[in-house]
Amino acid sequence: MSASLWVPSVPWLQLLFRAAVVYFFVLGLLRLGGKRQIGQMGPAEFVALLLVSNAVQDSMNGGDNSLSGGLLLAAVVIGASALVGWLSFRSKRLSDFLQGRPVLLVYRGEIVARNLESCRLAVRELHALLRHQGLHDLLDIHEAVLETNGSLSVVKTSDLPPAARG
Repeated sequence: MSASLWVPSVPWLQLLFRAAVVYFFVLGLLRLGGKRQIGQMGPAEFVALLLVSNAVQDSMNGGDNSLSGGLLLAAVVIGASALVGWLSFRSKRLSDFLQGRPVLLVYRGEIVARNLESCRLAVRELHALLRHQGLHDLLDIHEAVLETNGSLSVVKTSDLPPAARG
C-alpha cells in the first residue's frame, strides 16, 4: 500500500475549507433552482445537477486523490448538511431562507397564477401533479400547496365539513 493512498497532497485545513465553501455555494444554487423533488426533475435539471457535481469535484479536493482526503470531504459535506438541518430547526428565518415556505397554488378551485409563476411551475405541470393524486377537476380542490420539499399537498373540497365548503 502506498503512502499517497492515506496522505493527502493538500493540507487538511484547506480540504475542510474547500468542502465547506463548495457545499454552501451549491446549496445556494440549488435553493435558487426551486422546490422540485429529485423524482420531479426534468431531464435538463437532472443533467445540470450531475454536471454541477462533476464541476465542483476538483474545487473541493484541490487535486488530492487520497483516500483520507476523500473521507474527510465526505465527512465535511455530511457535517455541513447536519449543521444546516440543526440551524434550520433552531431558526425559522434561516429555515425559510434555506428551505423556502409552502406556496398556495390552487385556492377554491382556482389557480393562483402569480404563485405558480414564482415557483416556475407551468399550468400543465400542476395538472400533471394533480392527476398523479387522482384529481382531474380544479373545482374538486379547496387548496393545493407546494410544500418546501417539493411535494404537493391537496385538500379536497369534499373533505371539508359542509359549513366550510361555501
